[in-house]
Amino acid sequence: MSGPICLKNLWLLATRNYIAVGPSCICVLTDYMINQPGSVALPDSSTSEKQKKKKPITVAGESKLHIAMFPWLAFGHMIPFLEFAKLVAEKGHKISFSSTPKNIDRLPKLPPHLASLIHFIKLPLPQINHLPQNAEATIDVPLDDVWYFKKAYDGLQQPMAQLLQSLSPDWLLLDFAAYWLPSIARSLNIPNAFFSIVTAACLGYLGPPSFLMHGDEDHKKPEDYAVLPKWVTFPSTVRLKLYEVLKIYNGITGDKTNTSDFYRFGATLKDCDMVAVRSCMELEPEWLKLLEQLYEKPVIPVGELPTTDYNNSEETEGWKSMKEWLDKQEKGSVVYIAFGSEAKPSQEELNEIAQGLEFSGLPFLWVLRKSRGSTDAEPIKLPEGFEERTKERGVVLTTWAPQLKILAHDSIGGFLTHTGWSSVVEALQFQRPLILFTFLADQGINARLLEEKKIGYSIPRKEQDGSFTRNSVAESLRLVVVEDEGKIYRDKAKEMKRVFGDRDKQNWYLDNFLGYLENHRRLKNPEVDGIDQN
Repeated sequence: MSGPICLKNLWLLATRNYIAVGPSCICVLTDYMINQPGSVALPDSSTSEKQKKKKPITVAGESKLHIAMFPWLAFGHMIPFLEFAKLVAEKGHKISFSSTPKNIDRLPKLPPHLASLIHFIKLPLPQINHLPQNAEATIDVPLDDVWYFKKAYDGLQQPMAQLLQSLSPDWLLLDFAAYWLPSIARSLNIPNAFFSIVTAACLGYLGPPSFLMHGDEDHKKPEDYAVLPKWVTFPSTVRLKLYEVLKIYNGITGDKTNTSDFYRFGATLKDCDMVAVRSCMELEPEWLKLLEQLYEKPVIPVGELPTTDYNNSEETEGWKSMKEWLDKQEKGSVVYIAFGSEAKPSQEELNEIAQGLEFSGLPFLWVLRKSRGSTDAEPIKLPEGFEERTKERGVVLTTWAPQLKILAHDSIGGFLTHTGWSSVVEALQFQRPLILFTFLADQGINARLLEEKKIGYSIPRKEQDGSFTRNSVAESLRLVVVEDEGKIYRDKAKEMKRVFGDRDKQNWYLDNFLGYLENHRRLKNPEVDGIDQN
């Protein structure tokens, strides 16, 4: 067999090479098998070595690709797009990365050897009422005002059309919000792919394009979204909880002045040429298979895109004092706490988390964002006396921190995370067990997926309002980091390093995807005889 392998062929190869016994047994390519929800059976060392010897998929030609990228205006989207761009550029392909001027200036610096291959293109964001003049990313405004960004983002249709016509890339990778872009690309004969930074489980939970765009009779109120959808054809505990649904319900429904997030997802999935998912068959094969059934078009996992580290002098100086403190701690003893760039606990939630951390008795390193961006008028603060009482065993940082370096340190024994997928990938590539506390968007689905496969443990919360106690925080931290009952989570984290931390395995997915792009790019010379350009 030659050429890139799409998901359908992955699945056919898997089922051809294995015999499934029982309805809950799902066969998977690359010698991994998921026996049932909540159980991941990983291969022994001999199988792993055999997999590594498999030849990467080769592309049809020798010429390099030119790929245009247009992510949504949130750093939780722009950073994974940029990480993917760096991995692709490492292989010699050219990237044109488009965003607004301020966002591009705030992105991490590129490694010098990639600077000539990744070209940043600044597109001024149209000014609209209610959107501050200097606001260009979702972190720059309160959550309730994020929909204004989508309205401004929609004003980039004409600039993007002109840019694509000028660039004439081989492929366009776009995000969910630009639902108008596939038709523009098609009019310019540019193949396009929806590049999903969320998991296959999240996409599968959202459902087919027809439902996302038009809804159905089974989804009329928030409670209807807090169950496993009818189109999921296998047993699963993956769903949003009611308090998670309520936080995003306005984005689900939209209104007369605002195109809903669901509609944007649906229209993008309906009109794009193919779907690329930040995922791998070892983690969620059942969900990847479901997506191809729901979308009726190619769905290709591109791997987990583990973050690449690059040192500069400023970061090295900031890291030095943190490393000195971590070096003094026992191996596997420290709880690392960070909730990403977008998530912010309420003051009440912060109080309970802090008190729970104090009650746990564990050493900790906490990267705390007291405000959600510069426009946040309601900063949060730690309980009075917390830092004084815990100074002998804990560090609270309110400035920049090198998360990848922190997670790589041997003293880290657990990660209390918001369950953003980039943070999950970073933790698992260094075999750090996960304690989960969700805030918004896809985080609830990520948490259920990790719970189901025994890869993470969620702090118990009430279904209706998401409330929790300091005692549950303390118990959850101790369970995952030190207690015998939580050994399963520590063991699973070690096992998953063999997936998330295996650069050869993840590189195989990237090569397979690039092979697909190479074999399906448009021809530069439309007059070549006998060649179908579609």
